[in-house]
Amino acid sequence: MNDDTAVAALGALAQATRLKIFRLLVEAGPDGMAAGAISAALAVPAPTLSFHLMHMKHAGLIASRRDSRSLIYAADFAAMTNLLGYLTDNCCGGNPAACGVSCAPATAIAEPAVRRARRRR
Repeated sequence: MNDDTAVAALGALAQATRLKIFRLLVEAGPDGMAAGAISAALAVPAPTLSFHLMHMKHAGLIASRRDSRSLIYAADFAAMTNLLGYLTDNCCGGNPAACGVSCAPATAIAEPAVRRARRRR
């Protein structure tokens, strides 16, 4: 990953609605969600949702596929992992043990219902 790609991805996520959409798609897993289901889950009007989805797709964070009459959107987990790797690369000069921090992303341990409750706040 290069600086321009990272800036595009971070810029796409630096908006509250897009961040909620992306987190919802990450929770949905590789099967993704239909645009209508995303719209209903987050109470985002279809035209607004379309704008945000295209912004994230252009940044390489999500992919779409057609399933009959529906568009299914899914998080690009490789792109997400690459972004996290880019952000944590060379943590503490490549020796995180020396500075006493963990540069690895924290594992979500909350139950799914707890995560959904947090997302609704």
